[in-house]
Amino acid sequence: MPQGSPRGTYLEVSESLREKIRKGELTEALPSQSALVSEYRVSRSTIERALAALKGEGVIESVQGAGWFVAGTGDRRPLVEKVTDLLRADGVNIGDRFPTEKELCDRFGASRTAVRSALAQMEGQGLIGKGVARGRQVCALPVGRGTQTA
Repeated sequence: MPQGSPRGTYLEVSESLREKIRKGELTEALPSQSALVSEYRVSRSTIERALAALKGEGVIESVQGAGWFVAGTGDRRPLVEKVTDLLRADGVNIGDRFPTEKELCDRFGASRTAVRSALAQMEGQGLIGKGVARGRQVCALPVGRGTQTA
């Protein structure tokens, strides 16, 4: 993104995002803030201001632990619930390898911080634990295993 005046850069970012939503290029979840920082080559605070402007207009909405969404779309459950659904999939057994932080970030479009928080909650519930070679493994299966919603 070319740098205009520092006060207007966030408006350029918000206009670009608004246009992507209008064209259908963004239909549910928005990219993570880190991805937007990289894409637009601006600071995190500029991205936060752009997102706040769009939220104020009712174009997007935020869901704690899940990210930013085009208003009226997307899965609003907390990230920990969506990640826990991976354990409900057919064929998942105790002792299986659990996806890495990077794999989860890519799959859910979430920040590493949000993924780490979800993993910590799952570890606290005894669902996953440390595996071999610094990885994680499935330690228990959640109640309602047969109700896959992913």
